[in-house]
Amino acid sequence: QCQLSGLWRNEQDSLMEISAVGNNGDFQGKYLTRVTLAGGCARASPLTGAQQQPGEGSWPTFAFTVRWDRFSNATTAFAGQCFVDTGGKETLTTMWLLREAVGSLEEDWKATR
Repeated sequence: QCQLSGLWRNEQDSLMEISAVGNNGDFQGKYLTRVTLAGGCARASPLTGAQQQPGEGSWPTFAFTVRWDRFSNATTAFAGQCFVDTGGKETLTTMWLLREAVGSLEEDWKATR
């Protein structure tokens, strides 16, 4: 069984801490990114998400959002799945979309990465 709660580190050395996952799959936590749009020092940002309760023999899927409002006017949405390899190592795989605020509808094309 894969447990989302705990401390996670990604390839960019960013840290994510997820509190206990509730019975309904909801969770909260903090994300400390090492990669910033402004190039400055990042602070821990709040994250909120939900885990789909896994069926028998399957690995859970999940989604969460991070508000970067303490140092950036952007929000990121992550969606992924948790796996456990034969050695017992837990791994999260995710895809993300980052939405940065822009000043006009004409600039909308460059707002999502």
